[in-house]
Amino acid sequence: MVLAAGRGERMRPLTLTRPKPLLEVGGRALIEHHLASLAAAGFRSIVINLSWLGAQIRAHLGDGAAFGVAVEYSEEGPEPLETGGGILRALPLLGSGPSLVVNGDVCTDYPYATLRGRLAAGDLAHLVLVPNPDHHPGGDFVLADGRMVETTGERLTFSGVGIYRPELFAGREGIFRLAPLLRAAARDGRVSAERYDGAWHDIGTPERLEALNQRYNSGRIPQASGSGRNG
Repeated sequence: MVLAAGRGERMRPLTLTRPKPLLEVGGRALIEHHLASLAAAGFRSIVINLSWLGAQIRAHLGDGAAFGVAVEYSEEGPEPLETGGGILRALPLLGSGPSLVVNGDVCTDYPYATLRGRLAAGDLAHLVLVPNPDHHPGGDFVLADGRMVETTGERLTFSGVGIYRPELFAGREGIFRLAPLLRAAARDGRVSAERYDGAWHDIGTPERLEALNQRYNSGRIPQASGSGRNG
């Protein structure tokens, strides 16, 4: 699943008339980079959630055949359901097993194929964490011995890439964020995690988008391809 329903308020004015996933990185819509990476890693069935200007995303991607995947859409209506609510709404399309979910506003060369079989029996989630970027020095979650833990220690930034079992969302409804569910599951010892030191960029502001495009144009960043370095 690619999360693509947000309003992109920090990206305004760029997102007043265009949804963030259709902003271009290296001359290509951001969401196209995601589909290319997932297809290269062998993923063929993709769910995309839609809300803000979602009709533009549907018109741009269609059924996904042009990108080597089959795309289904989870409509959220005019009010986005946040990360947790968006995944919950999409569960009927995702099926009964674990699902790989990627935030639509990041750009990375993470090797998605390595996530197959990564979620251990009994775990509810597996997260990919990255070194803290300058704009988020405090990080999000603590990693210790391959587990997300609710203790003091070095905090890393959540990359927006994770695997989740449907059971993680049991008993929830409406609009809610994913992070509180992950913290609750971590307290029960049911969240594994890893650190990734390859290319990863959070495209949260027009300035960061421009900086990333400059890196692409100068050849200083690899194109997302579903392969990369796993630290």
